[in-house]
Order: sequence, then C-alpha cells, then structure tokens
Amino acid sequence: MLIKDLLNLSFSAVHTRRLRSSLTALGIAVGITAVVLLTSVGEGLHRFVLAEFSQFGTNLVGITPGKATTHGMSGAIMSNVRPLTLDDATAMEQLPQVIAAVPVIQGNAAVEGGGLQRRTAIFGVGPKVPEVWSIKVSAGQFLPDDDPRTARSFVVLGSKVKQELFGNQIPLGEIVRVGGSRYRVIGVMESKGQLLGFDLDDAVYIPAAKSMELFNRESLMEIDVLYKKELDANKVSEQLKELLLARHGAEDFTIVTQEQMLEVLSSVLNILTFAVGALGGISLVVGGVGILTIMTIAVKERVSEIGLLTALGAERRQILLLFLSEAMLLSALGGALGLFLALSIAELIHLAAPGIPVHTPWHFVVMAEALAVVVGLLAGVIPARHAANMNPVDALRTE
Repeated sequence: MLIKDLLNLSFSAVHTRRLRSSLTALGIAVGITAVVLLTSVGEGLHRFVLAEFSQFGTNLVGITPGKATTHGMSGAIMSNVRPLTLDDATAMEQLPQVIAAVPVIQGNAAVEGGGLQRRTAIFGVGPKVPEVWSIKVSAGQFLPDDDPRTARSFVVLGSKVKQELFGNQIPLGEIVRVGGSRYRVIGVMESKGQLLGFDLDDAVYIPAAKSMELFNRESLMEIDVLYKKELDANKVSEQLKELLLARHGAEDFTIVTQEQMLEVLSSVLNILTFAVGALGGISLVVGGVGILTIMTIAVKERVSEIGLLTALGAERRQILLLFLSEAMLLSALGGALGLFLALSIAELIHLAAPGIPVHTPWHFVVMAEALAVVVGLLAGVIPARHAANMNPVDALRTE
C-alpha cells in the first residue's frame, strides 16, 4: 500500500464520520489548549520574576552577617553572628574588582513633611546606591559622599513619598522629620515601580549611620557590592571572602551572588511551570482516552472493511498503519485546533490584562503538537493491533 493511498484512506475515514471525528479531535484540542495556556502563563511568570530580579543588574554580590555552621552530632547547629560594619563596606570598595559597595539597613518609620505625616520604608544606605541599584534621581542629587560615620542629615525621597507629602511642589531644601529627627531634602528619586509586590517608590533614603542610630542597630543588614561585568562572580566572591576573613578572623558572614540567586529562582520557577503544565496534561490524557474509545468502536464497525482489505492482499502491517494513521490524524487535527485556541486566548488575556505575564515560546508550540500526535499514536495502538490480528474469513462473514 502506497503512502498516498494510506493517507487517502485515513482522510476518507475521518471525513465520513465527521461528527464523531470532530468530537474526538475536540477532546485533544481541549487538552492541548490547557497544556499550552498553563505552561505559557508559567513561562510568562518565570520571565517576569527573573526580569524583576535582574533589573538591578547581574554583577551584584550580597553579603549578610551570620553564618550557620554544623558541629558534632546531627542537628547541633550554631549561628555565630558578628557585626557587619561600615568599615567593612569601605574596605570592600578598595578591592580592584569592586566598582562600589553599599551598606544597607532597612526599616519602617514615620516621615513628616509639608504639614503631613505617613509611615514608609526607610533605607539607610551609602552614596553609591544609584550606581549599584540602577536607579536614578529625578530632581536634586543623591546622598553626598560624606564620611560614613559623620554623615550629614540629608534625605532623598521616593517619588510616591514626595507626591504624598508635597504634591507637585519640588521639595528640595525642605525640612522633613524621619523617625522624629530632622533631615533636609536634597533629592527626589525617579519612579521605579514595584519589585515583587514591594513599592520602591514608597521609601526614603538616609545615610546608613543615621539609620543605625534610628533603629538602634550595631550591625548592617546587608552590603551590596557591584563588581566589573567582565569578571567571574565566583572569583569576586572569593576575594570578598578573603577580605572579610582577614577582618573578622572567622567566616561569620554569608555571600550570595546575583547569579546564584537567579539560578535557584529559575529552578524553582521551572518546577512550577512543569507542575502547572502537568495539571493541564490531565485534560490531554482524557482526550487520549476518547481516541482509544472511538478507534475501538471504529474497528468493530469496520470489521467487513478489514476483511475485504485482507482478502485483497493487504498485510497486517498495512492494516495496523491504516488505523494508527487515522488515530494520529485525529490527534494532529485536535492539536492544531488546541494550539489555535491557546494562542488566541493568550492574546486576549494579554490585551485584556497586560499585567498578567503570558509568553508562549515557539518550542512550546512544536512540542505541544508533537505531544498530541504521540497521544494519538499511543491511544490507537490497541485498536489497530486488534484490527490487524483479525481473521479475514471471520471478518468477511460479518457482511
């Protein structure tokens, strides 16, 4: 039997039973739509979260105080925490690999200005924040490069805080109270938006030493280090580790590169995408069961046709291929319909709610169609084998 004849017979069988074929293909279409749409949302979320984390750049290293170590028997975990100081941050900036280092303390306090008051996030930082965090000043300037321990009482307002307290007025030179202490406004930040639900515009920036006094802290919460892009993150981490070991005498700190954080986050999001896609795969399995049922019924209805083909010289392998190709054709048509529905729904979601991340890579489309064909192939094996193994004499007697 020629391939052309095989395809003609398969198309003829599908076309003859249009209603049944349409319903069977619809079952596969629903499954493919669910798989592609859910994995597209998962992939969109994946890209969105990674983009949010990457907006500060990838050549960053974060150092936090404390190092969990294990001693003796299982479960004997001790946490040895020593202060991470402003001098540590200054020392890190002296390394040739480092562009800038920013000490960080974060808290929450009342901010008063323009006759109004509101509680907001307070960032105690150094003067290199715009460079390290990739943020810009829209008016005035950022904190000056004062001696970290004798920094002047200057404050830079986030765009939302500025709007809430001073409206459209440019507040440069105005006096505001942060946690009860007086600060002079020297800058306003550009709008940065939200990072994973945290509003970066609803914050104010004061010198790190002032925030240590405000929140009664002896240690920094973190030091963010920006290194040269062409350098290897692991080598930079080793240099920072050697420096802090020399200063502290012990590894009482934790170093995490932006690359490491993105790798861990990416692996978690990949698992999430796979799990969401697997849920949609349940619908595809149901569609496969539908093909199995329909093809089994088709074999019983076409017993005489099978007997006639055998009597005319068709081999068992050719009859097997005939029914397998019919099952694969149904699933391929259903897969194509499912892809069309999934891409259409994804586009509608994007237009109706641009904030919902939806992304459908082309390899998802190819894999989904291939998966539909494989489901049809597997579902059609049992009915096709049954048809191929029929006794031609018995089959002809049914006529």
